[in-house]
Amino acid sequence: MPQLLFDCEKMKNPNTGLFEFCKQLGFALLKNKAADEEMIYYVPKQYQGFFGDNATYKKKNSLHKFCIPPNIKPDIWHTTFQSSRYMPSTGRSKKVLTIHDLNCIHEKFPPQKIKRILHSVQDNINRADHVVTISQFVMDDVKTHLHLKDKPASVVLNAAHIEAYPDFDAPAYRPAQPFLFTIGGVNAKKNFHVLPPLLVGNDYELIIAGPVFDESYKQHIMVTAQKHGVADRVTITGAISYPEKYWYLRHCAGFLFPSIAEGFGLPVIEAMTLGKPCFLSNKTSLPEVGGPLSYYFQDFEPAHMQEVFNNGMQDYQKNNPSAAIKAHAALFSYDNTAKGYLNVYRSLY
Repeated sequence: MPQLLFDCEKMKNPNTGLFEFCKQLGFALLKNKAADEEMIYYVPKQYQGFFGDNATYKKKNSLHKFCIPPNIKPDIWHTTFQSSRYMPSTGRSKKVLTIHDLNCIHEKFPPQKIKRILHSVQDNINRADHVVTISQFVMDDVKTHLHLKDKPASVVLNAAHIEAYPDFDAPAYRPAQPFLFTIGGVNAKKNFHVLPPLLVGNDYELIIAGPVFDESYKQHIMVTAQKHGVADRVTITGAISYPEKYWYLRHCAGFLFPSIAEGFGLPVIEAMTLGKPCFLSNKTSLPEVGGPLSYYFQDFEPAHMQEVFNNGMQDYQKNNPSAAIKAHAALFSYDNTAKGYLNVYRSLY
């Protein structure tokens, strides 16, 4: 029986895109695998049994960064983060590496830090038997900045799944009037500070949800809101629950995502699943993910963003593209993603 090990080490960080990737793809792999394939989940100790009783579990140990013990030798070892140190260096296991992004380049990190990050990713590419990227944009980045050396490589598009809680109606913060919504880790690459000007000239509130990774950046957002006279209509909630996320996505008038560095952009597909108008940056992978049914900021000057937003809302209200938006989102299913990875695994054993 082929043993397929799926690395869930990054589930140690809840309320992140990597947690969702491991969680949703982990369940989809179990659902779509063949009867004669065994799924093994490499997890932090608190997630033993997380995927149910029809799976095998191996507990993550920090010492495994230096050496994977010889009693863990699956046919396939899938390392799910590009610079992870949890990957066998030798042995019979064939190694699959997922590269989510090279955001260090687009965030314009200092040259030495970029060099260090790219070196760690290149080292994992050198050890892998098959490299996967989560979007064509990321594959193009890899081919530009790293060396595949004729190694097999595939694009397996990422996916998104929004869990429905239709009876939930108790968010920790309930807006008093129609609102715009965004979600993500609160730090500079998400670019949330450009959003408050969109509240000028209307009565919308702005809800920004997600763990605050940079307290000074949170203050920068609020200073910008004060500058534009809308601070009383901007709320930064911090991390929220799954029911709250569903509630905000379901009830928002529009979804905003001005990020400057994304390998994919899971929240965009989550919002599109509910048929919402999406207003996105035109940077990195977002045009590939949002497609022709989203509205794009070509720059972040307030007047331009207000024009894109106002024209987009008018178009959405006039043409009612909600059904087409939902159909676009349905293309990005975890079943499709799991089948893509299983095909990669099967090419190696």
